[in-house]
Amino acid sequence: MSAEALKKRKAKVLRAEGVTPEVKRGRGEGDAQVTELWGDVLLILPGRRDPPTLLSILYEEMELERRDPEQDYKQYKQTCESLASLMGEIQELKAAGAKEGCTEVEKRRLQSCIHFMNLKKLNRLAHIRLKKGRDQTHDAKQKVDVLHLQLQNLLYEVMHLQKEISKCLEFKSKHEEIDLVSETEFYQEAPEEISRPLLTKEDPHQLTLARLDWELEQRKRLAEKYSESQTTKEKIAKSIEVKKEHLGSLQPGLNAIMQASLPVQQYLSMPFEQTQKQTEVARHLPPALYVLFVQAKAYGQACDKNLSVSISGDVDEAKALSKPPEDSQDDESDSDAEEEQEKTKRRRPTTGCQLDDKRREMLKRHPLSLCLDLKCKDGSVLHLYFYHLINLNILTVKTKVAPATDLSTAVSAGELLNAETLLSCLYSGDLGQETPNPANRYQFDKVGIVTFADHVGELGHPYVWVQDLGGLYFPGEAPQGVRVGSALSASHMEATMKLLRGRVQSRLALHKQFTSLEHSIVPIAAESQHLFPAKVISRLARWTTIAHQDYMDLSFTKHVTGAGLAKEADLFFMAVLERGTARLQAAVVLSPRYPEVSPLFSLCLSWKGEHSGSTDDNLRAMESEVNVFKSELQGPRPGHQLLTNQLARLCVCLDVYLETDGEDNSVEGPREFPREKMCLRTVRGPNRLKPFKYNHPQGFFSHR
Repeated sequence: MSAEALKKRKAKVLRAEGVTPEVKRGRGEGDAQVTELWGDVLLILPGRRDPPTLLSILYEEMELERRDPEQDYKQYKQTCESLASLMGEIQELKAAGAKEGCTEVEKRRLQSCIHFMNLKKLNRLAHIRLKKGRDQTHDAKQKVDVLHLQLQNLLYEVMHLQKEISKCLEFKSKHEEIDLVSETEFYQEAPEEISRPLLTKEDPHQLTLARLDWELEQRKRLAEKYSESQTTKEKIAKSIEVKKEHLGSLQPGLNAIMQASLPVQQYLSMPFEQTQKQTEVARHLPPALYVLFVQAKAYGQACDKNLSVSISGDVDEAKALSKPPEDSQDDESDSDAEEEQEKTKRRRPTTGCQLDDKRREMLKRHPLSLCLDLKCKDGSVLHLYFYHLINLNILTVKTKVAPATDLSTAVSAGELLNAETLLSCLYSGDLGQETPNPANRYQFDKVGIVTFADHVGELGHPYVWVQDLGGLYFPGEAPQGVRVGSALSASHMEATMKLLRGRVQSRLALHKQFTSLEHSIVPIAAESQHLFPAKVISRLARWTTIAHQDYMDLSFTKHVTGAGLAKEADLFFMAVLERGTARLQAAVVLSPRYPEVSPLFSLCLSWKGEHSGSTDDNLRAMESEVNVFKSELQGPRPGHQLLTNQLARLCVCLDVYLETDGEDNSVEGPREFPREKMCLRTVRGPNRLKPFKYNHPQGFFSHR
């Protein structure tokens, strides 16, 4: 501690004790009772004989500066040893019988007290020395904190300067965002008072300023042109409004004229108003249905007057579906969306419900549908309802037949006019059970739809020809020339309409024939009478429909099923022909494409045992007569009488088979089947084939 600091501390202590210091050499003068000398400082303590505590502390601090800690430590050890020896001597004296207050004991006790005083002083000096070290450490820490604070201030100033420098370096002027003309174009177009080539070619800054001046000049000119154009636009808009008002005033008069002309339109079959309304509605059809609408309308007007097209459905919903969402609508629907979210929070849907909702959304139909009414010559009408599945992007069709007359109910004809199978295989192999769009398979996997066939009854059949009519093209394995849109629809329209009309006519003809067949009558048209003899004895005993599996289980149809000629989409029937004790079973496969694909017969004869085509050559020849030589039985076009002609030929062949059979000499009496057919030869060849070919007009039977 410096002398000046020590003096200040002494003065502070003296003021605290109320003592007036005087610096003297020797003893103090006056009426002082106690004096104490601290170094060269003489303390005059009036009225007190014990030194003050603070003065003692100050004295010990001054003494601490002159003392060595090592010497104090050694003194402490010596004092402890001396104290221990004195205690031992006192114990020995007392043990030797020295009395209390003995001179020797008191002397050693006094020395021990002195040693205790010395230990206390050393203890005080150690505490003062520790406090002094702590104070010095605290002062050093304060200096370090001050320096650290100064360092932080300097770092902050450096960082601020760096940010300002970065801002200056990153500064971009507004003129950099302006797309100025090139320098070459600038010197070519700008006048010299703006371009100043002598100055700007040498100074880039002046060049930039000149280019900006030229840009400003050009923009002023363009602003003038814009104002002129705006004035012209307003004039044109006013003239347009005037013309609109004039045209609007004409609309009520035109409506009155259209209403007055309705009887004339109906009389001339020219429904202009209905056509106009349909055209307005057609604007909201999806593209595929719109293509079908346009092409069917054009085909009906040009080639088929019996084809009519109409649109049904909710027009408002279709408009909302085709209208893009607006921002304002989003703002208005915020509250509704929040309410829906609250409802969903209250009742969380299960996974099954979510999948059902996704399936319904995936199979959603467009609100508008198309109806084609195809009228046949006999007055029957085929109604075709076309739908568009929005998310699957395919067309489906449902059908309904309205016959001209009430058809009698025939059990075997139940599947002929069934809406689910009426249009099956209109084109070869097109069953309409699966979607023709390959992308739908991946969409079905996401929502858990196994097959589209499960939803055909509800949504309609996605036939390939329906997609063609709508102009939808899905790449197949072997495409024959790619056509899309209207070209694809137009290329299939005529052929498809003819097939549809032919399918309805053939099914209606079969329906009438089946009614007669169930009453054991084989109807033969007048144009086909020459194909059969005048007298046919064998008759049709029963005509019933059978299931596909029952047909597969028959023993005499294995050659047909093995060749894959009996498909599940076909219709299967059983005809039983009888003559006397002979009974002929004929299993018939009727293709949906009848009469383009002729019926296929398999025979089994029960007479003198069981006979089939695989065991009897003559039965195989009878099958050939109706299956192979079917062209002779086609009749007049389009060949709707083929089935009944085949059954009639089968009756004739059964007569020939039975009448040309050899006589059994072991049986007496007349023959069961007398020969009534004229045959040139009854049998021929090692197979003993019978003459099944009928020759008209000669009226005899011969071999082929």
